[in-house]
Amino acid sequence: MGQGASTPAEPPQPKKKKVGIKSGKPICCCCPDTKKPRDECVVFKGEEHPDCIKLIEAHKACLRAEGFDVK
Repeated sequence: MGQGASTPAEPPQPKKKKVGIKSGKPICCCCPDTKKPRDECVVFKGEEHPDCIKLIEAHKACLRAEGFDVK
């Protein structure tokens, strides 16, 4: 009743959160000045509304400036 040699499981490694270069914050906490207006616009007007498209692009530009790879 031999049990095969088992290898000890490696402890799970904590996930490293990517943080912005300037602020050191995670992506969800960066650029609050562009995030809130973008979110409100999308909720009330829809993602395809021209005003919202401008706000979305401004938020993406802010995140890129923080060092995030945003498409």
